[in-house]
Amino acid sequence: MSDGGADSGDVSGDVPGDHTPARLGAEVTGDGCRFTVHSGVAERIELCLFDADGPESDRVDLVPGDDGTWHVDVSAVGHGQRYGFRVHGPGDPASGHACDPAKLLVDPAARRVVGDLVWNAELVTPGVDSAPYVPRSVVVAPGPPVAAADRPRTEWADTVVYEAHVGHLTARHGLVPVDHRGRYAGLAADPVLDHLQRLGVTAVELLPVQHFVSESFLSEDGRRNVWGYNPLAWGAPHAGYASAGGDPVSELRAAIRRFHDVGIEVWLDVVYNHTCEGSLGSGPILSWRGFDNAATYRLLPGEGSLVDDDVTGCGNAIDARSPWIRRLIIETLVRWVDELGVDGFRFDLASTLIRGDDGPTADHPWLAEVAARPELAEVKLVAEPWDTGMGGYALGRFPEPWREWNDRFRDDVRDLVRAHATWPAAASALTASASTFGGREPTATLNAVAFHDGFTVRDLVSYDSPVDGGHGQRSWNGGIEGPTADAGVLAHRRRRQRMLLGLTLLAQGVPQLSSGDEIGRTQGGRADGYTLEPDQWGLPWQDADWDLAAWAAAAAALRRECSVLRRNEWVPPHDPRIQWFDGAGEPMDDEAWNGSPAAPAADGGRSGGDEAVDGRGDEVAGPDDSHPEWPPALQVLFRPDPNLGERGPAVLLVVVAGEGERQVALPSGEWQVRLDAQRPRGGTGIRAGAVTVTGPTLLALTGV
Repeated sequence: MSDGGADSGDVSGDVPGDHTPARLGAEVTGDGCRFTVHSGVAERIELCLFDADGPESDRVDLVPGDDGTWHVDVSAVGHGQRYGFRVHGPGDPASGHACDPAKLLVDPAARRVVGDLVWNAELVTPGVDSAPYVPRSVVVAPGPPVAAADRPRTEWADTVVYEAHVGHLTARHGLVPVDHRGRYAGLAADPVLDHLQRLGVTAVELLPVQHFVSESFLSEDGRRNVWGYNPLAWGAPHAGYASAGGDPVSELRAAIRRFHDVGIEVWLDVVYNHTCEGSLGSGPILSWRGFDNAATYRLLPGEGSLVDDDVTGCGNAIDARSPWIRRLIIETLVRWVDELGVDGFRFDLASTLIRGDDGPTADHPWLAEVAARPELAEVKLVAEPWDTGMGGYALGRFPEPWREWNDRFRDDVRDLVRAHATWPAAASALTASASTFGGREPTATLNAVAFHDGFTVRDLVSYDSPVDGGHGQRSWNGGIEGPTADAGVLAHRRRRQRMLLGLTLLAQGVPQLSSGDEIGRTQGGRADGYTLEPDQWGLPWQDADWDLAAWAAAAAALRRECSVLRRNEWVPPHDPRIQWFDGAGEPMDDEAWNGSPAAPAADGGRSGGDEAVDGRGDEVAGPDDSHPEWPPALQVLFRPDPNLGERGPAVLLVVVAGEGERQVALPSGEWQVRLDAQRPRGGTGIRAGAVTVTGPTLLALTGV
C-alpha cells in the first residue's frame, strides 16, 4: 500500500488531449480512470482502492487545483473498481469543519455504491477507522447517452402522473416473477405496464432511487427507511432495488427503456435538500461532511459554536449558495438524464434549494444554473414548494418552466368531499388555482388529493384520525371508524373515493395519482408510512378494486378525449368557455358563491382567470358531523372554441357535496352522462332537464 501516486499510475492534472473541466466523480478514460472531488479546506486527500472481496489494495494522493477541486488519473483502473476517500484537514465541529482521515468517505458523485452501512459509534467517534462499517463507491463506465428520439416527450397538458415506490409497486404482484418483485427488474413488468396504460398514465414518478440508508434509530428498532428520503449518494441508483448480484445502474436503465417503449416517461423524486449525515457533531461522517462540511450544509452561530440551520427537519440542510454544491447537484442531474434516460424530477423540499440569506427566492443562482444547462432544457422540473424553515412555504413562487405540487388543491378537494370546503375554494381547485399560478400556465399546478405522505384515498374516506397520531388529514370516515361491513357506509365511501379520483383527473392542471389509490390501497389508517414494508403494505393486486380502477381509467380517457379539460392557457374572466351554475341550473351569482358553509373565501378563480386569494387556513378542522345544508350543487361547464383549435365536446361537471337525495337542474341542452360516482362503471345515457342524485357525488357529462 503506497502513500503516493507514482506506484499506481499517472497522477497528471489533465486527461491527455482533453482540456474540458473534469466532471466530479470517477470518469473512465482511455487508459484508466480520473477521480475528481471537491474540498476547499482539505490539506490532503487520499484515494483508497479496494479489491472486490474487500481488502484495500492501494492508496493514491489526489492533486489539488486552484478552485478547490482535487483530482488524480490512475492507469489500469476501470469499470467495477471499488474505492473511497480519506480527507486530511480541519476537524473542529465548533468551527463548522469535520475532516477526519480515519473516516472512509463515499464519493459524493458516485455512480454506484456497494455494501451496507453498519451503524455504530465508529462512524462518529473522531480518529477511529470507519472502513469496516461503510459502503464503497464503484467506478461505472456509462453506456451511450439516451437519445432524445427515444423519449416520449409528453406535453404538459397531456400529462398524467403516477407516483410509485419501486418496492411497493410490485412486491405483492402475483404475475411478476418472484425474484423481480419490489426491484428494478419488476418495475416495468408487462402486467404493470398494461395496468398503467389502461389507466392512462403518461409519467411514472419514482420515490427516491438515489442510494439511501436507514437512520440509526430505525436500525436499533429493527426497522428501516423504506421510502428512501435519506440519501447517501445523489448520483447512484439505490443498490437495494437491484436483483441478487445485479447491477442497479443497468437494471434501472433497462426498466426506463421499457417504460419509454410504451410511451411512459420516468421521473425521479430527488432528495437534494439534505443528506443521511444528520447533525454536525452527532451525525456520522460518511461523505459530504468529511470533504467540506461548511461548504455543504447551512450553518448558524450557536452557543460558542456553529450549528446546523436545519430547515428540513432532517438534521441538516444543503446550502445551494455554495458553488460546488450547485455544481454537484447539476452534474448528477445531467447524469440521470443522459446515462439513465430520466425524463423529469420532483425536488423534495425544494424551498431549501432556493434559500438565500433571507429565505427562498426565485432569483437564486441554482435556478439560473439549472436553466442554463442544455441537457436539462427538455426535462420536466417539479418543486415541492416548501420546507420547515422560516418563510419556507413558497407555493406559486417558482419560475417557468417549473411546475409545483399544489397542496391547496389537495386540501380544498379533501374538504369538498367531506362537505367542509366553500364553493369558491372548490372552483379554484377545478380551474388550476388561478390566483396562485395565474402568472404562468394552468399546467403549473400538479393536482393530487393523496401523496406518499399522508392518507391513501381509501383511508381518507375510512378514518377520521390517523392511527399513528400526527396532524389531521381532512378526512371523514362516513360514520364508522376504520373497517366495517355496513353496506350503507361502504357505498358512501366508494362514492367519495370516485369523487376524489375524478376531481383529480378532470380538474384543470396536471393530475397526479398516488400508486394504489386506483385499486383501493390502504395503510390501515396510518399517515406516516415511511417504514411500512412492501411485502405487507404494497399494492394489493390480489384484492384490487378493479371497478374503482375502471372508473379512474374512464375519467382519464374522458380527459384525453376533451381538449377543454387539458387547457394550457387561462380563460379570461366572464369568458363563455367557462360557466358556473348552481343546482337549479341558474348562473352562479354572488349570493350563491358566498352561501356555501364554512369560513368565507375569496373568488378562487371561478371564471378561470380572476385575481383572487385561495381561502385556505392553517388550522385543519375535524369532520363536519352536522353536515349543514349545502346549495344543491355546483356545476361548471367547459365549452370548446373551435376557432382556438379546441376539439371534442363540451364538458359539464356536477359536484354535489351535501348528503342525501336531491334533484339537480342541468343547463339547457342534451347531455350524456359519462361518469357517475354513484355507479361503479360508466354513465347512464342521455339526460336533459334534471337529474336525481344521492350526495355527495360527482357527475361528468358531455354535450350531445
